[in-house]
Amino acid sequence: MLSVKEAEAIVLNLAQPRCSQQDVETVDLLAASGRVLAATVTSSLDFPYWDNSAMDGYAVRFADVENCNSDKPVALEIVEEIPAGYQPQYTVQPGQAARIFTGGMMPAGADTVVMQEETRREGDRILILVAPGKPHAFVRHKGAFYQAGTPLLNPGTVINASEIAVLATAQCIQVQVYRRVRVAIFSTGDELISPDKPLSPGKLVDSNQYALTVLLTQMGCEVIRLGIIPDNQQELTKAISQAILTADVVLSTGGISVGEYDYVEQILADLGGKIHIRSVAIKPGKPLTVAQFKRDENKSDSPMMTSDCLYFGLPGNPVSALVCCWRFVVPALRKISGVGADAWGPELVRARCHVELRSQGQRETYVWGKLYLVAGVWEFEPASGSQNSANLINLANTTGLAVLPPTETWLLAGEFVDVLKVSH
Repeated sequence: MLSVKEAEAIVLNLAQPRCSQQDVETVDLLAASGRVLAATVTSSLDFPYWDNSAMDGYAVRFADVENCNSDKPVALEIVEEIPAGYQPQYTVQPGQAARIFTGGMMPAGADTVVMQEETRREGDRILILVAPGKPHAFVRHKGAFYQAGTPLLNPGTVINASEIAVLATAQCIQVQVYRRVRVAIFSTGDELISPDKPLSPGKLVDSNQYALTVLLTQMGCEVIRLGIIPDNQQELTKAISQAILTADVVLSTGGISVGEYDYVEQILADLGGKIHIRSVAIKPGKPLTVAQFKRDENKSDSPMMTSDCLYFGLPGNPVSALVCCWRFVVPALRKISGVGADAWGPELVRARCHVELRSQGQRETYVWGKLYLVAGVWEFEPASGSQNSANLINLANTTGLAVLPPTETWLLAGEFVDVLKVSH
């Protein structure tokens, strides 16, 4: 049985990031939301595009106003008014000023802006009552934030709202991104039914497929749902064969323990998969199968499927499935998707827990609950009720998993613990 760290290292080594040009596509700007940038973005534009005012006030020559004060104000002739979006028509000469508004383009000849609160207007003249502290006050200079031709965004960047704003500002209306990671998901077990079916004695509703579908969709994956596969070797073999031909990653839940109906591992071996992980010292979890399939380009259903296929056999218990997915699958998918190495995860923070936590030791134990900030300090609150791998009811609102190492069976109230941040 592998340690969590050993399993993590194996998984991340097997997960290979996008590198082939076949994995790159060009999409329109709004379609790039949530995608991973595949090429360096540069722009032919400086930003700001031109010198502009950061204040409502008056564009002046610093030399004209550097020695003025309220007792000896400087009077300047107003030659122009410059609202945002207007191109100045005049050059500010000695003894002159231009009325300017926030975002307005600086006129030639002017190098400084005086706030309107520090002036008094008299007809077509403006009295400057306070000298600017230095030249170029309240002027945003062309190229101060970005210089044309230099890298704007780097490959591996996840494109969210702020990145969309940057790309729009740079007039990048089409973006090169990596193809979405295709993930096939199915659940195994004769006892399972979908949520829309009547519940009869002995049956269980399949929640795993729904939870994993949402989690992976939120990550930007293309999810292929294969439904519920019964505990039948022939049907399981057919489903797994199809999944490894059409997806980058396959997730199945159940069928990986040591019961008489647990066929998955044997089928993976029969299909030519190399099994790298069979069990991990993690609670909840433990049974975790990770296999790799070398891709045969001539047999793949898609010309895009050229990289190896990674298979994760997750436990059937709902909490165990999600914990193993958060801990091992999510970092692997981040790496495969092409995001930068600093974003693969897992993301652990130190948090104070105000109640004692206990574990049985031997396995790295994960306690689910809420993670939140209080006055700049992370706090962790375990979920109320039993911490049982079959109890998914108190899994609601989980944002963190407190991690108790195998050697720590008791954490005192008020002590700090590593907490794995999870999406919610």
